[in-house]
Amino acid sequence: MSLNNSRGRLIGISRELQKEWQDTQSVWMDRKSKEFDRDYMQPLMDAVDNASHAMEDLDKLLRKLKEDCEVE
Repeated sequence: MSLNNSRGRLIGISRELQKEWQDTQSVWMDRKSKEFDRDYMQPLMDAVDNASHAMEDLDKLLRKLKEDCEVE
């Protein structure tokens, strides 16, 4: 599995999780729900976003390295 495919899978799974969390929030609306969102869900979504960007940058770098090695 390529890095780009893994990135796509990570994004897809995180979107599914975000949708499930939104559905859960429609029935779980107390203080603990807000704390859970703040302490766990938001940091997780931020980490996924950061990882996705890093994976994209790494994929570009690996493609460039491969091109450079094939030329010489």
